[in-house]
Amino acid sequence: MRRYSRAERERAIELYDKCHNVKRVAAELNISRPRVIYSWLYNRYKEPRRTSMHIPEYKVHPDNPKLKALYRCFEMGEPVILVAEEMNINRSQIYRWRISYLQRGYTSLMSKQEKKPASQSEMEKEIADLRKQLAEVQFQLDVMNETFKVLKKDQGVNPKTLTNQEKTAVIDALKDKYKLSCLLKMFQLKKSSYFYQESIKNRPDSYIELRKKIGVLFKENHERYGYRRIHTLLKRDGIIVSEKIVRRLMSEEKLIVKNKRRRKYNSYLGEITPAVPNLLNRNFHASAPNEKWLTDITEFAIENKKVYLSPVIDCFDGMVVTWAIGTRPDSELVNTMLEKAITTLKHGEKPIVHSDRGNHYRWPGWIHLMEDNGLVRSMSKKGCSPDNSACEGFFGRLKNEMFYNRNWNKTTLAEFIKTLDDYIVWYNKERIKNTLGGMSPIEYRQSLGLQV
Repeated sequence: MRRYSRAERERAIELYDKCHNVKRVAAELNISRPRVIYSWLYNRYKEPRRTSMHIPEYKVHPDNPKLKALYRCFEMGEPVILVAEEMNINRSQIYRWRISYLQRGYTSLMSKQEKKPASQSEMEKEIADLRKQLAEVQFQLDVMNETFKVLKKDQGVNPKTLTNQEKTAVIDALKDKYKLSCLLKMFQLKKSSYFYQESIKNRPDSYIELRKKIGVLFKENHERYGYRRIHTLLKRDGIIVSEKIVRRLMSEEKLIVKNKRRRKYNSYLGEITPAVPNLLNRNFHASAPNEKWLTDITEFAIENKKVYLSPVIDCFDGMVVTWAIGTRPDSELVNTMLEKAITTLKHGEKPIVHSDRGNHYRWPGWIHLMEDNGLVRSMSKKGCSPDNSACEGFFGRLKNEMFYNRNWNKTTLAEFIKTLDDYIVWYNKERIKNTLGGMSPIEYRQSLGLQV
């Protein structure tokens, strides 16, 4: 059998691209076996083998036997010769269909009848179907856009998952453009439910006075109370209402407690003196005042100045026993705070004083002050803030309610220190805690008959 060079094969393919006749190419190039030209053409147009996860290249067409044959041979892997015998054709015909399909696509396999232009009625029907599809898409798009505009919800939200009240609001925005029946079907909302929502929409608001009261309480407490504490204040005033209603009304009135987090101050400078064990072990419950004290330092940055707060927190009720404020986080700040706290102790009271491993609590001055007054030291593990979480919680509440989301640029140092002092006084005397039965720390102690 004669072997053909690459140049001869390429010349044969080039001629075939012009005339699309294998026999004519074979005669012109003096090739005795035209079948070899089919193999060259097949190797030229052959694509990489596809996995079963891909969509088949030859989609089965019910009215096109040629495409069925190509699908069976080159997708399903049936032998070409068997498919050709079944169709009573030469197998070279199947290869010609293959080459024609790869070159010119599906239209090259269409019969003359299929290539005839569609009749006027068929074209009109197809245009009507396309317009109907376009109208449905536009309808769904309008529903998504109005849902976003009216309810301020994500445009990808499922309209069927909305509440009946929300569905009614969107339908009202679209009912001038689309039929009510279409909108109800789209939202899967019953007609009776829609008209019920319409009827209650015009009713007077039964919570007008409650809204005003909640707004006043929110402002009086410097916008620091969430719905739980507002609910407690209402209960104290004899107003019985569900927490869910308070939460909903505050959400509707946009009464939101602003929150912001920043990196906290860190005073750890290494193991400068031996650390003491963690005696509290995260047990921050105390049966009486002055059993367990917590202390730490937190930082406030205002207009290129920094202020530091060092408090003593009583685990009994979270009351701030005493505190010191300064512009430097040094030993003088914490020692002053501890000396003031010691003066509040009664005879025989020797609380455990828990702190982190900051350098302020490991200098000789702090240690001598503790030992001279019989106080017991306790320390958290290195870098473990949960070991002093009750004190960290006080700092978080303080900053969320008093410091964050306020502009301190024009505030002097003295004004800020006074504001901070006033907040802690308010925290002890007026700020209610649900864990204390809706009372402030001082009110709680007074209710137990304790001297404050």
